[in-house]
Amino acid sequence: MSKPPPGSRGEVGLFVTCLVDLMRPSIAFAALKLIEAAGYTPVVPNTQTCCGQPGHNAGDARSARALAQKLIAEFEAFPCIVAPSGSCAGMIRTHYPHLFDDDDAWRIRAEALAAKTFELTQFLADVAGVTEVPGDFVGAVTYHDSCAGLRELGVKRQPRALLDRMPGVEQRPLDECEECCGFGGLFSVKYPDISGAIAQRKCDNIRASGAGTVALGDLGCMMNIEGRLRRIGDEGTQVIHIAELLAGRLDPD
Repeated sequence: MSKPPPGSRGEVGLFVTCLVDLMRPSIAFAALKLIEAAGYTPVVPNTQTCCGQPGHNAGDARSARALAQKLIAEFEAFPCIVAPSGSCAGMIRTHYPHLFDDDDAWRIRAEALAAKTFELTQFLADVAGVTEVPGDFVGAVTYHDSCAGLRELGVKRQPRALLDRMPGVEQRPLDECEECCGFGGLFSVKYPDISGAIAQRKCDNIRASGAGTVALGDLGCMMNIEGRLRRIGDEGTQVIHIAELLAGRLDPD
């Protein structure tokens, strides 16, 4: 399939997310590669920080509103906003408007931003209509559905459809693929024993799938699952963000 040259389909604002920026920036570079391969020009506002989700989840409405206002101002000029995270995209799309129920002007701006915010695979499959991806991964892969992306955005079909575009990938079903990995942001801090038990069940199911690789769309889930696997002595199962799997090898600096 011939692709349009980069930029011919317009600009896209890429919200990197604070966790990706601090813990695994290679996910952001993979997202950039995928957006460019789809024919768009990704733009990364250099003042972006956090979407405000931690404060929102902790009941700190004041800090959540302040960060939401900052992000809205940074991204509202773009025709689309893309995030390699179902939880951050879900925060913007589902929760931002309700942060401003008492402020009509900001609520209208929040609603406008929410309507054009997409999780990465959602954007690639549903907006860009991608039929090819750059990655050349070969092997068996199982997929974990992150809670926020699944329940707040309906991201389920899209990552699997994109994996189907990779001839070397053999998709393996994952038992209880829609069940939480136990991270849940502050949940894992407040209830570590329960979180650990949930993570163990998730890891048992991943190992039982027979796939050597589990892909997913949220770095929080990724760190939680990978950490649990390594603590139980599993050094072989690869835990990879869907962006990195789809993008394949990144060009060296």
